[in-house]
Amino acid sequence: MSDLVLGISAYYHDSAAALVADGVPVAAAQEERFTRRRHDSAFPSRAVEYCLREAGADLGDVSAVAYYEDPKLKFRRVVSTFLGAAPRGFASFSATLPEWLSWKLDVATTLRRRLAELDAGPVPRIVIRRHHESHAASAFLPSPYESAAVLCIDGVGEWATTTLWHGRGNRLRQLAELRFPHSLGLLYSAFTYFCGFKVDSGEYKLMGLAPYGRPRYAHLIRERLIDLKPDGSFRLDMRYFEYLRGQVMTGRGFERLFDGPRRLPEGPLTEREFDLAASVQQVTEEVVLALARTARRVTGESRLCLAGGVALNCVANGKVIQEEVFDEVWIQPAAGDAGGALGAALVVASERGAPRAHLGTGRDGMSGSLLGPAYDDEAIGAYLDAEGIPYTRLEPDELARRVAAELARGRIAGWFQGRMEFGPRALGARSILGDPRDTGMQSEMNLKIKFRESFRPFAPSVLASDAKDYFDLKQDSPYMLVVAGVSAAQRIEAADTGGATGLDLLRVQRSTIPAVTHVDSSARVQTVTEHNNPAYHRLLAAFKEETGCPVLVNTSFNVRGEPIVNSPREAYACFMRTNIDLLAMGGFLLDKTAQPEWREENDWREAIPLD
Repeated sequence: MSDLVLGISAYYHDSAAALVADGVPVAAAQEERFTRRRHDSAFPSRAVEYCLREAGADLGDVSAVAYYEDPKLKFRRVVSTFLGAAPRGFASFSATLPEWLSWKLDVATTLRRRLAELDAGPVPRIVIRRHHESHAASAFLPSPYESAAVLCIDGVGEWATTTLWHGRGNRLRQLAELRFPHSLGLLYSAFTYFCGFKVDSGEYKLMGLAPYGRPRYAHLIRERLIDLKPDGSFRLDMRYFEYLRGQVMTGRGFERLFDGPRRLPEGPLTEREFDLAASVQQVTEEVVLALARTARRVTGESRLCLAGGVALNCVANGKVIQEEVFDEVWIQPAAGDAGGALGAALVVASERGAPRAHLGTGRDGMSGSLLGPAYDDEAIGAYLDAEGIPYTRLEPDELARRVAAELARGRIAGWFQGRMEFGPRALGARSILGDPRDTGMQSEMNLKIKFRESFRPFAPSVLASDAKDYFDLKQDSPYMLVVAGVSAAQRIEAADTGGATGLDLLRVQRSTIPAVTHVDSSARVQTVTEHNNPAYHRLLAAFKEETGCPVLVNTSFNVRGEPIVNSPREAYACFMRTNIDLLAMGGFLLDKTAQPEWREENDWREAIPLD
């Protein structure tokens, strides 16, 4: 049997499990997809069981279990932080101390006990890796590059908040490190919190809000909050932040600096929030660009790999590519903590001599990030028949043609095909799809399907072969982690804003694909190839044949506050609870008009907390 290594991330947010065989990722999933609790931080028991099941293995077949961070180093940071801030923050420290002393500190024993509870065979040895080492390995080892510079930027691991690495062959060498409390991720999270969104969840909302505003606070951030050096290193002025002392990110210093108290969650958005988002986004891009230039200079490499939570800031990623700091950039699709499970497993596998078998193919080693569970037509059909759900059975080509024709009519489709995505993005396996040419599509999908704020942008999927006709992309973007401008050929340059500001800018049509064009004429692009996702590529090709347009609106198959759907049952429930018109699951096509009345004893919205 292949040499199997199981990776685990847990106990902070986005817990996950990943299994690699001879250095090749064969299965990976976040625990939230099984428990239906978004950003679930619990031990990923169901994700572990899935990974083993996918490989036809049990724990006795696994040579090692790799944990993604070192809790002893992390605890030293927690204690040091408290001592430096004492007596303030005592309540927060005392609340977390019991769990540290009872089980978190000796995480190897905790993992061994939880794995034994699965009754899946003898528990292998537990190996502890460092947080940023796991991020770096997840970025470099599956990348298509023999050698590369590697940047990891996040909130904080044990101590590190930003690290620079040099990857060669199957080894990584750390070159530089920035340490807590000086953190670009926590700076961004402070503004996320101040603008009324959830930390470790709402950062992508802040990024989406930024184009509506003006960066009029950027000079204050540079002058008061962050001392940025030319090489990208920086220090934060901790007088303005509260995360050293308690559970909140900002306090009165922030309020005095930025025109009053923080916005309350779900409160009205004002011009101030638009401008705060634009300002911190601009500063973030400046820091990332400076760090990237230093990485190029120090390593001499022409290729860059990115991971860590800040690598999910696709606007900053796009700037690095647009500025041509590197010839090529590859970003780990599960760049956050979930990806740490994969990185930890890959580190151990490489140390055991596993090759990077994908090198030389011109492709990465992530299998399109389609590493989650799949349901074949037998399983889907059994569910539909058991529930008495009406459907039409179609061959793959006919299914694509039928769905494409319905999308062209303005209908919205749920698309449930093959293996579920690993990471936060829906990439055409668990997606909700629409026609990007429809001027009302963004509002329709936000308000009647996703049940979320109207400003939230939608992303386009495009046939990779046609991408340059629609977007100013300098390289492929298979994982929807790069923002690029809509090409001049597709823009409506004469678009008149009529003096509109803020959310009123949504009413202005800027391109031939308005449903995926943001107010700054940009888009978060996913390029699709037949190799990465043949079923989704087939649908895009059919839509192009139907309409002449090779682009679709692609958003994740869920409603606001809910994890992406995993099973046919969850997909059907989401289909029936929302204004989705069609559901394509495997070879089965379901039309809303043919479905029986949907009834639930309780309002499902009450069970899903707001994100």
